[in-house]
Amino acid sequence: MGRRNRGGRKGGDRKGGEASAKPYSKSRTDSYRTPGAIAKTNDKLEAFYNSLLPLEDDEKAEFWETLRRDLPNSFRFCGSKGHAIAVKRLLETRYAPEIEKIEHFNGDVVQAPQPVPWYPDQLAYSMTTPKQVVRKFPPFATFQKFLVSETSVGNISRQELVSMIPPLVMDLKPGMTVLDLCAAPGSKSAQLLEMIHVGEEARIRKFLESFGETAPPTNDVEDIDPSEDATDDGRATGLLIANDVEYKRCHMLTHQLKRLSSPNLIVTNHDATLFPSLRISPDPENPKLARYLKFDRILADVPCSGDGTLRKNMDLWKFWQPGNSLGLHATQCRILVRALQMLKVGGRVVFSTCSMNPVENESVVVSAIERCGGPDVVEIIDCKDRLPLLKRKPGMHQWQIMDKQGRIWNNWEEVQQHVLTGGQAPGKISQTMFPRPDTSNCSGLPLDRCMRVYAHQQDTGGFFITVLEKKKEFKARDEVRSEFPTPTAPQNGAAVSNGENGTDAQKEIVEEVKAAVGEPTDELPSVGSKRTLDETETEQAPDSKRQRTETPTPVKVEIITEAVLTAEAPTEPAEAVEAAEPAKPTETVKTEPTDPANTAETVAPDASTDKRVKRAQGSYEEPFKYLPADHEVIENIRAFYKVSQRFPSDRYMVRNAVGEPAKAIYYSSQLVREILVENEGRGVKFIHGGLKMFMKQDAPSAEVCRWRIQCEGLPIIAGYVGQDRIIKLTNKDTLHTLLREMFPKYVNDDYKKLGEIGERCRDIGMGCCLLSVEPDGTDPDFSEPMILPLWKSFHSLNLMLPKEDRAAMMLRLYNDTTPVINRSLKESAKLEAAATDSDAQEVKTEDASEAPAAADSEAVGDVDVNMADGDAQANGNDAVTENAVETAETSA
Repeated sequence: MGRRNRGGRKGGDRKGGEASAKPYSKSRTDSYRTPGAIAKTNDKLEAFYNSLLPLEDDEKAEFWETLRRDLPNSFRFCGSKGHAIAVKRLLETRYAPEIEKIEHFNGDVVQAPQPVPWYPDQLAYSMTTPKQVVRKFPPFATFQKFLVSETSVGNISRQELVSMIPPLVMDLKPGMTVLDLCAAPGSKSAQLLEMIHVGEEARIRKFLESFGETAPPTNDVEDIDPSEDATDDGRATGLLIANDVEYKRCHMLTHQLKRLSSPNLIVTNHDATLFPSLRISPDPENPKLARYLKFDRILADVPCSGDGTLRKNMDLWKFWQPGNSLGLHATQCRILVRALQMLKVGGRVVFSTCSMNPVENESVVVSAIERCGGPDVVEIIDCKDRLPLLKRKPGMHQWQIMDKQGRIWNNWEEVQQHVLTGGQAPGKISQTMFPRPDTSNCSGLPLDRCMRVYAHQQDTGGFFITVLEKKKEFKARDEVRSEFPTPTAPQNGAAVSNGENGTDAQKEIVEEVKAAVGEPTDELPSVGSKRTLDETETEQAPDSKRQRTETPTPVKVEIITEAVLTAEAPTEPAEAVEAAEPAKPTETVKTEPTDPANTAETVAPDASTDKRVKRAQGSYEEPFKYLPADHEVIENIRAFYKVSQRFPSDRYMVRNAVGEPAKAIYYSSQLVREILVENEGRGVKFIHGGLKMFMKQDAPSAEVCRWRIQCEGLPIIAGYVGQDRIIKLTNKDTLHTLLREMFPKYVNDDYKKLGEIGERCRDIGMGCCLLSVEPDGTDPDFSEPMILPLWKSFHSLNLMLPKEDRAAMMLRLYNDTTPVINRSLKESAKLEAAATDSDAQEVKTEDASEAPAAADSEAVGDVDVNMADGDAQANGNDAVTENAVETAETSA
């Protein structure tokens, strides 16, 4: 949506001659003022919220005034606390002072990014200058380059401030299992993943030191409890499953989260209302009884109409309709109920939307609690003690519903009375959308514990957050359909009957088959999905949701029916086929998943276990195959790197049907391994799991291990690699040389140019080794320890870093933006071409001097002709060599 708005921003400067006085005024005015061309008015929208929101008149005026302003530019620092503070210091000391020298067209000084007071450790920043100005206005070029560079390597997340709130109120601790049901684009998932790994570096260091082993230096400044999450020698044992309903967005989600290098991550592709129960290893005392995963925390940041994002998605001013919210209410309820079903007793669900409409917020919370059994089963948690500096409003106890025609309804009785007196039933409105009467056990729910964040309170977007705690297990009640047909229903009664029966029959087939194979059953809802990314550049991954209303149910039924029946066809017992006959449709929709633990399941080996899994979109996913601990390749790797016996050998896997290492070897946590193995062939759509630990590399000799350690796996295994494969570096200039220059030589006396690591580089064996950067602390800009992969060949070295990591490190440590020098293919090709050209010139010179002496001899003349041909051949070789050089340069 946002990308579409960035085209065609042209127009003159409204300040006239003032533009010439300030050289950048015209560009700033064009970029800054163009969004104002959109009329930020909508009569229905304003009338609805003016009557609905409990704000005083002065506050309402401020509320609408803020919504009409551009949204501030915001971001947060990621990774471990120590690393985040180091990158934050760079912003404060290098870039903020330069930004404060920039002036607006009217002479006002631009405000540098300011820390957000309510965010922990002030690791989130906001600046009033909109992102389109920062992106295009020349004085911000260096700051923009810093943002892009650090975002590309995962040190900064460009994220709207209010979208940072849900993970912060989750009370997530290391070792917990977490599910993000509607995860794309991934900014909240990244926060959750960071929380799972809090203190991991320090715990591993303490464990290694306790066994007398050398631990790598870390920059973790957090005080940790060594007993917390200590069951795996300090390694994080928690889990994050990030799920999204759209296949393509799952891969974008994977790309965003891979930057955090976590072996505790799984990405899945499922409808959130039908998320399957995941098997885990059976209890040793009762191995025949299947066990299924329950989660400690679940985030349900559900699809919504998104009217809280009016400042960012300005098209909403034009296209907002009350029906947008009405069409998503049922799907949001189903997602929340499914989340509560998968939760452990005592676990918590955080439900959030970027909508201000109570039909998507408080109404959903009440409906879900009601279906789950009431306040004795699910409790709304008071979060006043969390983020105390965050300004918020309490949730609403009373609200009205606006239908598609703009009519306001106060309660369900009004709707019933209107229909009984001959009026047309309002479309999409159902009884569950209204506040509960006093006769309901949910009428007194403490909805004031819900949090509403409005734009004017701290210059943000709008957001709604609720924390729910599960008190005991339950069986969800049936979902009651609306009592009134929608106005758009077909008038042909017979056709309607047949169509509904057919649809219900399809649903029954799907649900019965899923129940027979032990998967959760639920109604097939209208699709709810998040909005596309506001920006597609690597610098930005805003946490926003797509504005959607409904998708026709028959289309959804057809897709899911085909997928389920196809996936389970080889495993479907005869009893399940008989049970899958169409049943008579009823007036209620059963959405309580069958308890997998009580379902007898006899699943034959699925075809997908031996070949790639085909998705509905025609794409394929390679299967996950774990390698035995005594696999030849694994033993060779352990021997070459002298890997400690304390590092597990049974968690390596490959992604191919053969199950043998080909290009990459992956690594995962024990729980991820358990889930991937136990659910193989059960129809669970896994997109990603673990991280890439080793990559195959051409080795200079048979004695050299062909598997080099990958950057994303380095933080996990570095502490367990033997000292024989580690080079220690303390000098800042030496590191600059390795970053700036690819393939520096170490032969002859060239090793002396590498400073304190020269002799060690010369003497260490060829292949992959680790460069342990351990600053002496004398330079505040060079104080963060790090581990980098280094490859040694016959004559040269090279830091095996992605180009964006190399560029980001050069900019961060040295403020250096010069191109990297590649002395490998380029220079060798040039030297070869120069040598060939020199030889050819010598031949030409000799021929020229000898030609007159042989003019009278025909035989000699023949030799001259042959020599000329030889020159032509030599010149042709030169041309080929030059083309090869050009090709090599282009490829490099």
